[in-house]
Amino acid sequence: MTAIQTGASRRSCNIRNYALALLAGTTLAGLPQAALAQAEDDAQQTDQAAEQADPAADTTGPVAALQQGDVIRSISVQGVQRLEPNTILSYVRLRPGDTYTTAAADQALKDLAATELFESFSIRNDNGNVVIEVEENPVINRIILEGNERLKDDKIVPEIKLAPRQIFTRSKVRADVARIIELYKRQGRFAATVEPKTVQLSQNRVDLVFEITEGPKSKVRQINIIGNEEFSDGDLKGEMVTKETGLFSFLSGNTGYDPDRLAFDQQKLREFYLKQGYVDFRVVSAVAELTPDKRDFIITYVVEEGERYKFGDVEVTSEIRDFNGETLTQGLGITSGDWYDAQRIEDTVEQLSELAGRFGYAFADVRPQFRRNSDDLTMDVTLVINEAPRVYIERVDINGNTLTQDKVIRREFRSAEGDPFNSLQVERTTARINSLGFFQEGFEVEQKETGEDDRIILEANVVEQPTGELQLSAGFSSLESFLFSGSIRQRNFRGRGQTVGASAQFSRYSRSFNLSFSEPYVFDRNISAGVDLYRRDVSSFNFLGNDREPSFKQATTGGSLRLGVPLTEYSTIVGSYTLNYDQVSVDERLYFRDLDGDGTTECDPLQASRFLCDVIGDRVSSILGLNYVYSSLNSYYRPSRGERITLGASFAGLGGDVKYAKFTANASKYWSVFGGFIFSLSAEGGYIKGLEDRGPGVDDVRLTDRFFLGEPQFRGFDIRGVGPRILRQPYVDGENGPELITDRDRVRDDSLGGSAYYLGRAELEIPLGSGARELGLRPSIFVDVGALFNVTTPTLIDYPNGLQGTDADGNPQYVEDGLIVTDPLDDEGNANTPYILPNSRVREVFLGDSASPRVSIGAGVDWNSPFGPFRIDFAYALRKEPGDDTKTLSFNVGTQF
Repeated sequence: MTAIQTGASRRSCNIRNYALALLAGTTLAGLPQAALAQAEDDAQQTDQAAEQADPAADTTGPVAALQQGDVIRSISVQGVQRLEPNTILSYVRLRPGDTYTTAAADQALKDLAATELFESFSIRNDNGNVVIEVEENPVINRIILEGNERLKDDKIVPEIKLAPRQIFTRSKVRADVARIIELYKRQGRFAATVEPKTVQLSQNRVDLVFEITEGPKSKVRQINIIGNEEFSDGDLKGEMVTKETGLFSFLSGNTGYDPDRLAFDQQKLREFYLKQGYVDFRVVSAVAELTPDKRDFIITYVVEEGERYKFGDVEVTSEIRDFNGETLTQGLGITSGDWYDAQRIEDTVEQLSELAGRFGYAFADVRPQFRRNSDDLTMDVTLVINEAPRVYIERVDINGNTLTQDKVIRREFRSAEGDPFNSLQVERTTARINSLGFFQEGFEVEQKETGEDDRIILEANVVEQPTGELQLSAGFSSLESFLFSGSIRQRNFRGRGQTVGASAQFSRYSRSFNLSFSEPYVFDRNISAGVDLYRRDVSSFNFLGNDREPSFKQATTGGSLRLGVPLTEYSTIVGSYTLNYDQVSVDERLYFRDLDGDGTTECDPLQASRFLCDVIGDRVSSILGLNYVYSSLNSYYRPSRGERITLGASFAGLGGDVKYAKFTANASKYWSVFGGFIFSLSAEGGYIKGLEDRGPGVDDVRLTDRFFLGEPQFRGFDIRGVGPRILRQPYVDGENGPELITDRDRVRDDSLGGSAYYLGRAELEIPLGSGARELGLRPSIFVDVGALFNVTTPTLIDYPNGLQGTDADGNPQYVEDGLIVTDPLDDEGNANTPYILPNSRVREVFLGDSASPRVSIGAGVDWNSPFGPFRIDFAYALRKEPGDDTKTLSFNVGTQF
């Protein structure tokens, strides 16, 4: 591979070293663009000098035997391969019969050079026979890019003007080099270099190779601010979008240099100072300097802060008779003497415009007028509400819906044709249509003028998006171990807004199937209805140390019907009826024994505990429920403002085998704070009351109907790690008799649940830069407080020496030669060893039934990973009760949360 070379003609007569100046012997690949441009300038200067030189000067060169004043008898062309000689002759102005002069020869050389078709060329005069010798530029066989990793060929090739089968010219190559470098500058890679080279081929062809060195992305190494006295560099840098490169700069994603961002940062600085009252603030200059190695930028701002102003007289004047300026002035909340804040003025203008819109003045114009008092450094502000007519809705237009029926969208409008315009209702309409999830984000109801001052058209231009969902996922969680799930759902079935779906999930401890259908508007009335059919198989477990042991299995087959009626714009009441058939069983090999000696096995309380034996059996639950839901959240999936309250009550006992009353409550509120942070508070609680007497020492609420608390609801605690539980502590033989094992790693832990609980959370979601947002990272810090309690104290056992077995008649049993017998003596009259029932040397301890709050703090992060939604939490339990199981790390991936 050789560097591109361009030969130049040299002329005799009065043009000294013309060819040398005309890029003679230069290598395009090795010269920067600036050097190439400078070479052309030098050539022009040399040419001008040659024209001014002595005509009689004697030079030597390719133009031999130049004879000034000869009449041109003939002109011939030598060296052509592709071009016709007549074509080349058409480029020059020499013609037979003309007088051959130095100026004419010089002009001919310039004309040939201007075509950029020749690598070298020369002219000689032999007694009036002029010969033009040329060497044509090669033809490009192919164009090759090497070294480009960040920008692929499909991004660069469209910018290259040269193409195969075109004539190779140096100027076009230089232009393509500039285009490629510009592409890399747009990517922030100012150190990128491009070296063009050629590979010589037969038949005067070449392969053109662009060797690209991409270099690192140019970062902002340092931001300097000069002239700031009232605020530190850190305060001002915090307002800028551009960030300095640092240890955690990968979280920002804005460390690269961008001229547009530089201009935006200047505006951000001005906005910041205006909020603080510095109305004369200005950015004197903003300079970005590229370091010599082209790897980093240093940005320097020179600012003038000026004086700080306070509010002077602030008033509202209204030309709309429905609004009283004095009354509005009193409600502004801006007091004379407060530090001037431009943001408060903008917010006030927006509030007044919104207020006017709510009263039907869609075209109300609120304009602030300022009067600066330099003497006392105050700013008088007059907010003028200009006269505007009351506006009515002429019609509602819906466009763009190809699948969704018109009525599905129209029924979400809070305003109808002929109604007075109300901006609040328009905003609510926009929110409701967005909440459908049928259309692309960013939808807004547009307001179109009709040509009449008192009429307006509301227009919904929707862009439909796919509403069918097919999801197959596999994952691992600390709660369910390995899990697999699949679901199919259509959220806009037949374009009617109906939702149908089916799902299945399998994991190590559970499996479930579900079919669902919901209709948001039954018979086109504002009443929602739905039905669910399901089957759930759950394997419960207890703990022996960190190992899980099977406890009981519960298979639930059932269905539910629900009906919702809106009470107000933000509240709904939902009634439901649920019918469940539950089958609860335990592993008979582990927990069953022939207690009566009649050959029939049954659950042994010594093996399974009495509470576990109590839950075994089949039963039917008939549950009637009622829920009140209030929601003003701006987003169901990731809210940043608003609140949601849910109050629920359910009654089991309308037939069936189970009788209880259950009450639940859940409330949450979200705020956007500190410029991007999202703070939330939430609280929930529940109480269940059994309505049947199930005997002494037995809780009125079955184990399967109680509340449980722990991971994942209560971070910092293990699965079912909070609340009442039984610890089965074994006895072992010691030097002084039976010794009790209390080590939690060797004790079986059975959670009993509770009939009452509460749980509160405070969480602050921390905003990250665009780079982290693109990865789907959402970190947060939190505090959780809660408790689970209120269960009947179970009957406990304590057998240090174990419990001796008996036969069906109640006779004690013994062991003789490995066999179980009822004879206390063997054949020789020696005493047989009493037969001690397996696992009967235990003591049961009841712990955790306390309403005292447990408290945990921690940090976590949500990540929309390629494997599915991922959540990881690090939490530490600050306060716990005896018996509670804590857990520092928990995570979940592959399922929704």
